Amino acid sequence: MEFLNNLFSEITGFLGIDRLMEILSAGDYAAFKTYDGITSLIFPIIPLLVLLELGLSLIYKKPQTKVYKVNFLIYVFNRIVGRFIAIAMVVLLIGLLEPYALFHAELTWYWFIYGYIVWEFAHFLYHYWGHKVRLFWCLHATHHAPEDMNLSVTYAHFFLEAPYADTIRTAVCILMGVPPEMLFAIMLIDGTYGAFIHVGENLMKDGRMGFLNKIILTPSHHRVHHAKNPLYMDTNFCNLLLIWDKIFGTFQDEDDKIEIEYGITRKMDSGNFMDVYFGEFVALYKDVVNAPGLKNKLMYIYKPPGWHHSGEYQTARQLRKEFIENNELKK
Repeated sequence: MEFLNNLFSEITGFLGIDRLMEILSAGDYAAFKTYDGITSLIFPIIPLLVLLELGLSLIYKKPQTKVYKVNFLIYVFNRIVGRFIAIAMVVLLIGLLEPYALFHAELTWYWFIYGYIVWEFAHFLYHYWGHKVRLFWCLHATHHAPEDMNLSVTYAHFFLEAPYADTIRTAVCILMGVPPEMLFAIMLIDGTYGAFIHVGENLMKDGRMGFLNKIILTPSHHRVHHAKNPLYMDTNFCNLLLIWDKIFGTFQDEDDKIEIEYGITRKMDSGNFMDVYFGEFVALYKDVVNAPGLKNKLMYIYKPPGWHHSGEYQTARQLRKEFIENNELKK
């Protein structure tokens, strides 16, 4: 009976309906007017879309079985590890850094816009470094390993990536005066939309979303981000607002002439949990061990993926630059 109760708890937890069920069973419908009640309605959206997407993939006979299987294993593994590692990084950083904030924004709509722009900048930093620093790429690569795009990719993360991301995003926001209440609201919106942009073609064939494609980051933009095509590599680091990608020159629209190839450039078995989850750490370890001298060993850790001490290497930036230059020569 205890096993069944635990299984039921895990299922409701995955679906995000545990708090919703508590409110409905208590008959406390007024709770839906509170932040807690609103989140109880929002959390189930993505898990239910995942199940809908999986159902449609079976109908369209495009099940992407390997992707769903590995991402499910990653979700289960992270849940088990999470029981023993509880990192209240956000709360800890708020307490430590709030006294050092440059100023304190007010809870108004215009300050909310400011807060979201700051959050997006912090997200850009974490995400950019996750692609440009080899050690951070080891944390982030699990998310890029799937060779197809669907909502289950949302759950494909190395368990230490969230603390790394939250450290940067929370620190920047708090020091720039974003109040905790506003920060939590932004995190809710960002987390929900950040999951949605992983929607696959089985559920949304054209991810451009019409005119919104020129205003915000759409599933189309994020599909580009997950691609390993030279033109698409290391682009579109933002999550909702396009502002920072436009400012820093990392924005890339989807090109209809270039079919997206998902995954990472390292040769790997995307259906093997161990390779997907730990493969980049193994590759980094081998490079560090085989590198001559302490300087080269350290450079493998903080240089971009693809860097090699021999000087014969191609990083994502070089590959993209060469592709663009060659394309321009053909025109």
